[in-house]
Amino acid sequence: MPFPGGEDRPRLGASGVFALAAVCLLAAGATGWFMVAARPASAPAPPVPSPAASPSAAGAGGTVVVHVGGEVESPGVVTLPAGSRVADAIEAAGGLLPDADPGLLNLARPLVDGEQVLVGVTPPPAPSPGQAAPGGGVGGGTIDLNTATAEQLQTLPGIGPVLARRIVDYRTSHGGFTSVEQLRDVTGIGDRRFEELRGLVHVGGVS
Repeated sequence: MPFPGGEDRPRLGASGVFALAAVCLLAAGATGWFMVAARPASAPAPPVPSPAASPSAAGAGGTVVVHVGGEVESPGVVTLPAGSRVADAIEAAGGLLPDADPGLLNLARPLVDGEQVLVGVTPPPAPSPGQAAPGGGVGGGTIDLNTATAEQLQTLPGIGPVLARRIVDYRTSHGGFTSVEQLRDVTGIGDRRFEELRGLVHVGGVS
């Protein structure tokens, strides 16, 4: 049917239809690309720390080294896990002697690296400059086996009231010590305990 004015409506051929479809597809693709490009990028999620990297509140892997002396079976230096108590140090040193008296020692106190734990022993007061150490100590503060009292002997590692009395009795019955090595003859002082004592005592005047 002719349009008003006598003109016929234009008709699209097959090639025109394909061209129109192609233009529509290109327009749709361009619109989609602009929408994706304009969308703000999402912020990356914060990294989640690995449980294995979290530090242990107890300081796992640490150790403490302490010297246990006095009325214990095996006085000496022991190494324990960090967080150990005084009771653990005594147990590591073989436990208390049968006649041991821990006294006011706080067995529940946490240990400090490098400290000394003395069981049943009262440490002697530190001498003032130029003053001899208790028991006839000289220079390095060693104790004289021939003049020290039983109480002063108990300040030595591994020496409790029983061993101190045996040392005094041996000194009395033998007229005094003539050498530090004679400590080996005192009942209860074996090779290991003697090695701990030999640098802490000396032989001076005969009592």
